[in-house]
Amino acid sequence: MADPLDQRTRFSRWLVRLAHPLVSPALALVTAFAVGAVTMLLSGDNPLTAYWGLLQGAFGGLDALSRTLRTATPYILTGLSVAFAFKAGLFNIGASGQFLMGTAASVAVGVLVKGVPAFIHLPLALLAGFAGGALWGAIPGVLKVWRGAHEVITTIMLNYIASLFTSWLVYAGGTQGQQPGPLSDPAAAAQGISQTGTILPTAKLPELLPDVLTRVHWGLVIALVAVPVIWWILKRSTFGFEVRTVGENMSAARYAGMRVNWTIVLSMAIAGGLAGLAGTVECLGLHGRFAPEFTGSAGFEGITVALLGRTEPVGVLLSAVFMGGLYGGAAKMQFESGVRSEIIQVVQALVLVMVAAPELVRVVYRMRARRSEEDTAESKLATGWGG
Repeated sequence: MADPLDQRTRFSRWLVRLAHPLVSPALALVTAFAVGAVTMLLSGDNPLTAYWGLLQGAFGGLDALSRTLRTATPYILTGLSVAFAFKAGLFNIGASGQFLMGTAASVAVGVLVKGVPAFIHLPLALLAGFAGGALWGAIPGVLKVWRGAHEVITTIMLNYIASLFTSWLVYAGGTQGQQPGPLSDPAAAAQGISQTGTILPTAKLPELLPDVLTRVHWGLVIALVAVPVIWWILKRSTFGFEVRTVGENMSAARYAGMRVNWTIVLSMAIAGGLAGLAGTVECLGLHGRFAPEFTGSAGFEGITVALLGRTEPVGVLLSAVFMGGLYGGAAKMQFESGVRSEIIQVVQALVLVMVAAPELVRVVYRMRARRSEEDTAESKLATGWGG
């Protein structure tokens, strides 16, 4: 018969192992909200009223929940994009450009491909969005293995190229004989508006629960399915083992005979595909067209989401919902308390600083450093990316 004391000891150790990865993100959130509260007090505002309004705006009813889930949907996919590349020792700061390229590719299929049924047209548009982002993500991977170019630099540059290129695709034309872009809607261009035409109904993502949740589309389901898929790839597949090994020690992986260069390129392609899919579901499910104002800011939010989720798929899901709640409830917070919604950006920035600088959290809360597998992401953040 098992000793009850041993069982309690094993259970307590299991709880410690489970809770340890959550300590740093939790303290980062507490610190960020505390600093936000002090900022409000200095401005003469009531932080309790503000945060209560934020909570109500994020989760206080079906409309609020719908807004949070709509906002979180692209964050899940861009967060997975950054997290997947991070597991390979790469920092994908180019999710914004990949988001735009995937969006443009999917909308092109949604507008130009005609006469096909929805069960072909919609998957084709989704596949085009993933492929557009994957191709754009593979470029920095190829440059890294071919010429040693740092992925942070190349992805930043490619963000600007993607922004300019997609803007040209839908350019309305100018007064000096400049031709409209190849995807520009002629009717809109005649009025000086740069945008594509509306995607065909056969390529539109339908609403998930139209009688319950407001404008929450099936892109949420796609994002939720992506979480266990990415988890399985990273934790259970041979390729995932190679990805994690390359991320931990590239030299050891090469010595063991692993395909390091191929793993880097494919990891960046998958990361780009996830970011492209984020833009795809946003356009096919919500906007119905592409315009230059569709800037791909969710790509940058994905960095915060991935780091707050400790680059783990389940953590990314939880942090994406949290970030969706922050932005979803910001308007309600401003209405209830008069606090400007920009305070949410302050909180987000503080969260990012605290998560990206784990030693700062340890110093503030006098925590002892603990070396374990769960500290891998923190040590990479502290020493630099892709070095």
